[in-house]
Amino acid sequence: MRAAVIHEYGGPSVLREDELPDPAAGPDQVVVELKAAALNRRDTYLRKGANPTYHFPLPLVLGSDGAGIRRDTGEEIVVYPMLGWGEREEAPAPGYEILGGPSDGTYAELVAVPAENVFPKPKRFSWEEAAAFPLAGLTAYRALFSRAGLRAGETVLILGAGSGVSTIAVSLAHQAGARVLVTSSSADKIERAKELGAESGVDYTAGDWVAAVRELAGGEGVDVVVDSVGSTWPDSLRCLRPGGRLAVFGATAGATVELEVRPIYFGQFSILGTTMGSARDFAALLRAIDDGSWAPVIDSVRPLAEAADAHERIESGSHFGKLVLSIS
Repeated sequence: MRAAVIHEYGGPSVLREDELPDPAAGPDQVVVELKAAALNRRDTYLRKGANPTYHFPLPLVLGSDGAGIRRDTGEEIVVYPMLGWGEREEAPAPGYEILGGPSDGTYAELVAVPAENVFPKPKRFSWEEAAAFPLAGLTAYRALFSRAGLRAGETVLILGAGSGVSTIAVSLAHQAGARVLVTSSSADKIERAKELGAESGVDYTAGDWVAAVRELAGGEGVDVVVDSVGSTWPDSLRCLRPGGRLAVFGATAGATVELEVRPIYFGQFSILGTTMGSARDFAALLRAIDDGSWAPVIDSVRPLAEAADAHERIESGSHFGKLVLSIS
């Protein structure tokens, strides 16, 4: 099979198309003939190998998101990218994995996954749209609803308009009847977020963005903040109303923060860690797709051979939505 493979850690150029043996289905596994795959920020961390957490045996086929045809039944499916979540809904079991490291992922013509990790493809989605939503959509859904408990009529602030997770989070929150605000350094990305259902947005490079958010929220603050930036935790907490919830995942701008303790307990704030989601979360996400009319925003589609170019674009930060690889 053809696959985009890394044989060494480094920049986007280490990601090259190669011929690999076809995977065989192990016990309780199925083989999927992939039609499309999608990029996630995690893929770039694995490719660089900069963090020991992401040092896996090489060569490695990256990719957590994929959609295609189940070989044994001919069904059109999407891949649920969390391996070994376990029985508890509160958090994944020890030893869980995300597809695409250390297990070979979806930047390939074929992938072997547990049978329990294939779900019916949403009928109204194209192959590219179906490949674009699993990891980002699952992350957004769990952050908003399973963890933060967002309800209709509440106000949610989503940091960083333009990423795959944030664009889907805007659509999901709007569909649920929430009022959605976003932040970005790009006026164009804020306007595009409005097209997805955001009511307004704030340029975080222009003055006191926390004050601007609180003003938009009526002075008291927002009910929920979804923060994947990391270094912004102190400001995100200042955006909350008393009793508000901060759902956090990722650390794209820094993994260390210093917080004042007293405002957290006087404000009755909740800080909720979240990442990915359970099979139950994924099934609920699929129901939200069936009940809605939105689709994942696709920044661009490239052939598998141009996976390195897609990595360059996601690392530039200029993209809006998901980057997709067309496989067949």
